[in-house]
Amino acid sequence: MTQADRKKRYARNSKMMPPPMVMKVQKVLQREMVREFLAELMSTYVMMVFGLGSVAHMVLGEKLGSHLGVNLGFGFGVTMGVHVAGKVSGAHMNAAVTFTSCALGRMAWKKFPVYVLGQFIGSFLAAATIYCLFYRAIIDYSGGHLTVTGPIATANIFATYLPDYMTLWGGFLDEVVVTGMLQLCLFAITDNGNNPALQGTEALVIGILVVVIGVSLGMNSGYAINPSRDLPPRFFTFLAGWGTQVFRARNWWWVPLVAPVLGAYLGGIIYLVLIGCNVPREPQILENHTGSEDHRIPVLPKAVPHQTEIASHNSGSVSPLTSVSVSPPSRPSVRSIPPLSDSIRIQQF
Repeated sequence: MTQADRKKRYARNSKMMPPPMVMKVQKVLQREMVREFLAELMSTYVMMVFGLGSVAHMVLGEKLGSHLGVNLGFGFGVTMGVHVAGKVSGAHMNAAVTFTSCALGRMAWKKFPVYVLGQFIGSFLAAATIYCLFYRAIIDYSGGHLTVTGPIATANIFATYLPDYMTLWGGFLDEVVVTGMLQLCLFAITDNGNNPALQGTEALVIGILVVVIGVSLGMNSGYAINPSRDLPPRFFTFLAGWGTQVFRARNWWWVPLVAPVLGAYLGGIIYLVLIGCNVPREPQILENHTGSEDHRIPVLPKAVPHQTEIASHNSGSVSPLTSVSVSPPSRPSVRSIPPLSDSIRIQQF
């Protein structure tokens, strides 16, 4: 082989093999935690870009936007976010939902900071994107004065603020109740042991849920119902020129951070206690082969004293009972027993 041929072969092989740095990056991106972090970041970014953009149209565009438009923007932004990351992380897009999943044992606590960090970064980047896209409109509308309150306020494009008729604790209660309704309905939509949304329509139904919440319960406090939706954009406005008033205005900033977490947890417990525990389960069937006869014996899961195998799926899922094996060969053989319910992956914003 001549030297020219060796150079051509080396060049061909070098094109086929990615450089070491690229291989390291690919290896890192394939890790489960990293994939879930990026999934939450991207899904939250998509949801917030559509949502904040719709608010910008209402505030800056006069007849180009409306309250209904804001609800549709956030609702179907949630739908798009679920499509972006639903199979990777469950597309929580909501720190209150992530907290509830961990507190109720549906997800490991070690994933909580990973999910929330991804959500916060995605929301912050979405606020920066909307600021860049609507910068000229913001300056024209406000005359160059970035204010939090008053007739030309523009900070409300990015975060929620209480109307004059609402008290601080009234707004707190409102956020608790509205977020509780969100979490309760999310459990119902994804509960395969009850009456869930049809397979493939979960994202659309969850988006419709957000729209319904907005048009019916969104007036009093702006229905933040999500720390990941409110705090990062508020912090962005602090950095972008609106100043400390974004945190000082009626001391409201901490309510969308605390109240949704409490509301989501209470809503989840209420559903599990009042509905989830009362859903009837079909009895399992033991097949007893004796001679030519085939006897089917219905039993409940607790009636089988032998080994159980629990199928553990990815994060945000509940591990159902999937099979029961009987070790003695002389005992009745047990065939595959269908799971009590399919794994539930929470897909929320």
